[in-house]
Amino acid sequence: MAPATRHKAITWVGVLAGLLDGPYAKCLKMTVVGDNLSAHKPSAFYLVFGAEKAKSYLDRLEFVYTPKHGSWLDMAEIELSILQRHCLNRHIATKELSIAEISAWQTKRNTKQAKANWQFTAKDARIKLHKLYPTT
Repeated sequence: MAPATRHKAITWVGVLAGLLDGPYAKCLKMTVVGDNLSAHKPSAFYLVFGAEKAKSYLDRLEFVYTPKHGSWLDMAEIELSILQRHCLNRHIATKELSIAEISAWQTKRNTKQAKANWQFTAKDARIKLHKLYPTT
């Protein structure tokens, strides 16, 4: 693993371990939805912790990776962009107020059952990404 990738992996493991030891300490299983970045692999836990501790964290994690050429990550980024434009586009004085604002925004979005209007069809993908979708 390259030094830069190793550093990112150690940081990533630290964030997940912090969640499992902190706010999600009572959580039996946490699903992690991630990209395919080489640093975001379960084996990175063994770089940071001994085998027993790494396994204890990994037993509480379920990893779901977005397709390398899929739209899941794009949709998450679109939703975060909407959050930025509708809710976080101004100074919010405190962390508590920020949490309250985001919670209210999320409740409103969920109540409206807001959905992405994804219009990129398989046919479009075969044309635009013809190298990834061979026809023969």
